[in-house]
Amino acid sequence: METKEATDSCDTDNTVRTHSGKRKNVETDEAARQDSGKKRKKGGKQLRHGERYVPPPQKRNPGVSFNQEHFAETSYYFEGRLRKVHPYYFDFKTYCKGRWIGKTLFEVFKSEFRSESMDYYDKAVKEGRIRLNEIPVDDLNITLKNNDYLRNTVHRHEPPVSGQPLEVLVDDGEVVVVDKPASLPVHPCGRYRHNTVIFILGKEKGLSGLHTVHRLDRLTSGVLLFARTLEVSKKLDAMVRERQLEKEYVCRVDGEFPEGEVVCEEPILVVSFKVGLCRVDPKGKECRTVFQRLSYNGRSSVVRCLPLTGRTHQIRVHLQFLGFPILNDPIYGSSAWGPNRAKGGLVGMSNEEILEALIEEHCAKESLHLLDLPDEVISGKQRPKTECSDCAQEHNVQSKTVPGSSSVVCDDSTCKVPLLEGKAEDSQQGNIRSASETEVEMNGAQKEKNSVSDESSKTLKSTTFVRDNLCGECKIVRPDPTEKDLIMYLHALRYKGPDFEYSTKLPDWAKEDWVLE
Repeated sequence: METKEATDSCDTDNTVRTHSGKRKNVETDEAARQDSGKKRKKGGKQLRHGERYVPPPQKRNPGVSFNQEHFAETSYYFEGRLRKVHPYYFDFKTYCKGRWIGKTLFEVFKSEFRSESMDYYDKAVKEGRIRLNEIPVDDLNITLKNNDYLRNTVHRHEPPVSGQPLEVLVDDGEVVVVDKPASLPVHPCGRYRHNTVIFILGKEKGLSGLHTVHRLDRLTSGVLLFARTLEVSKKLDAMVRERQLEKEYVCRVDGEFPEGEVVCEEPILVVSFKVGLCRVDPKGKECRTVFQRLSYNGRSSVVRCLPLTGRTHQIRVHLQFLGFPILNDPIYGSSAWGPNRAKGGLVGMSNEEILEALIEEHCAKESLHLLDLPDEVISGKQRPKTECSDCAQEHNVQSKTVPGSSSVVCDDSTCKVPLLEGKAEDSQQGNIRSASETEVEMNGAQKEKNSVSDESSKTLKSTTFVRDNLCGECKIVRPDPTEKDLIMYLHALRYKGPDFEYSTKLPDWAKEDWVLE
């Protein structure tokens, strides 16, 4: 993406930060990189005996957006009102960061990529999944140098999101306005890539090269605006800086919110940029939110919110300060903040203690996924309820390795381990298929698999669902999220400028007669 927000989110997908703070795009012209990696300097200082050559960094176009090559990495399917993504192989790419220079790959993986064990990385090396300057690594003890280019191939699983359609409200050649369902991130981040607004618009609507004007939290629904061109993007950005844009939200809060206009001007401090946690603090940035109660049903209130500044989680933090957190806010409505849930800014805990308390509470409720924490933060904190650590042992059945690959096919039809579809032609087309079509295909593949002999087992490669033998996610049975896990009662209702206004209808939970079931 060409905008600041999209670029920030893609540091591990299609752009990376160098140690100097600049970004470089690393998903284009791989052939050129492979060619340059084979060359040596034709002039200047000669390499000493045994010294490793590092090719110079390639110039990249930082404005390259996601395109059909990215959209075709995998495909969607729908099941139980959920949009799901078939697991797929993905390359994480980065240049050597300044703090890594002089360290070994072993040290870097151990200190900064703790979501996987060192045993996993050892096995990944043996299978050629880790490459340095496009050359397979054979020893994690190799020392990193400036401009080293690292590629790590992983088997990627994405969490399910709401299957509610992403509705395009306006597409007039200058802007694209959508009604974002709750549970969808705006752009690739964390474990989400294809289950994001940007990728769904590209895959299903053919809309790419969009410029993000503003963002919504993953669990927030409502009006989301994109610019079609750089010129329009700059124009809207100027309106944002000059505060010419008016944003209106509605939410449902716990308790009876006061009548009349309520203004909160408490400064907000970002506790952790990595985690995305904020709190009211005198050292924070100034901000202002205007609230007005719309209705009260005896237990909760619907409140109109006008954020006059654009701080992270501003509405949610200000409502928490006022003592009326959003009814199902997994962060700011949590009891981890104390018995009064930080009303009046009274917490009595350090920032580190707050984060630890939040993690412990959601671990106990088996809802840690609602916090959207980075893998390295939650590594080892919570294990899923059901595991299939070794399919053959768990089910006491035979498993086979697919000829010509390192993946394993489970021979037990009752195994519910999420599997990767082995059909190359389907996975490269980005087709959208229904749950019923997927089920028919799975059943057909199972019947065919049972009918073939060992001599003809090579046909399994293109007709069955397979799993990756190194992938920890393939060995885990994760329950699907419930509807309440996919929504927060906060909705962007209206986005208004000097000469335009875009709005959506009120969500059901914001209606006066709505009652929590």
